[in-house]
Amino acid sequence: MKPKVLLYKRIPEQALAKLQAQCDVVSFDGIPHSTEFYRELADAQGLIGSSAVINHPLLKKAPKLKAISTISVGTDQFDHDYLASHQIPLMHTPNVLNETTADTIFTLIMCTARRAVELTNMVKQGNWTSSIKEPHFGTDVHGKTLGIIGMGRIGEALAKRAHFGFDMPIQYCNRSRNMKAEHTYNATYLDMGNLLASSDFVCVMTPLTPDTHKLIGANEFAKMKKSAIFINASRGKVIDETALIEALERGEIRAAGLDVFEVEPLPADSPLCQLNNAVLFPHIGSATAETRLKMIECAIDNLINALKGDLSKNCANAHLFINPTD
Repeated sequence: MKPKVLLYKRIPEQALAKLQAQCDVVSFDGIPHSTEFYRELADAQGLIGSSAVINHPLLKKAPKLKAISTISVGTDQFDHDYLASHQIPLMHTPNVLNETTADTIFTLIMCTARRAVELTNMVKQGNWTSSIKEPHFGTDVHGKTLGIIGMGRIGEALAKRAHFGFDMPIQYCNRSRNMKAEHTYNATYLDMGNLLASSDFVCVMTPLTPDTHKLIGANEFAKMKKSAIFINASRGKVIDETALIEALERGEIRAAGLDVFEVEPLPADSPLCQLNNAVLFPHIGSATAETRLKMIECAIDNLINALKGDLSKNCANAHLFINPTD
């Protein structure tokens, strides 16, 4: 008998067929919090989807749950304490989106440095009436120092682009030394204070945890160069958004490029929307057709394997299980 799985995201037909071949699938477009959804959840053994909060009240309604697979790398939307107490594995999709997300981050670097959005709007609004003068000049990227806070898989992919493509000195801070980054990209390990003070571009690449919540705030922005550009493509709540807005408005830093926000979608009345020195993306880090399909396929494989008891790959809470399959 196939295990029952609740799918709470629309996926391509080909991918759905693969899941249906192994599981009894009940599909929803998101989590509707309806009587029908809760009825199906009551005897579900698996959950798969993305972009929804899976909290304690919801999980309590799924007493037969054996595994969850998220179509994402980040797992901050899940109640990890509940999963730990009930020994429920949480699968995620690292690696398949590293390169695409690093592309997005470097796009933010380029757009902020060259004021691409601001100047595009100037042209579209009919305000380009003469040769560009110093008030509209950008800043170089090549040869500038890149500081990466959180040198994980995506941080390494970003360092590769910066080192080999733009001859940028790389420095980083992390919970532990990353010897690959140091040997391959000549990256220098620093504490955060020194990194902030000496970097021309500061990119935050940390997951959202209790330790990283509002990791970057007013004190940290004050340590940066006035010419520094700040990039966040990790999670919005890793920074104090109010402090960032104040730093941009006061000219404490040059500019910011953001793909994530404290509240998403970003409210139209956010002060960030009024700032020419803020480049804002709608959380598109991995949003290409190719990569999103790979993430879906990976998540399906992860769920099928987890329901069979194989947690050897891509289990975000593997430390809970004493004997994951080798």
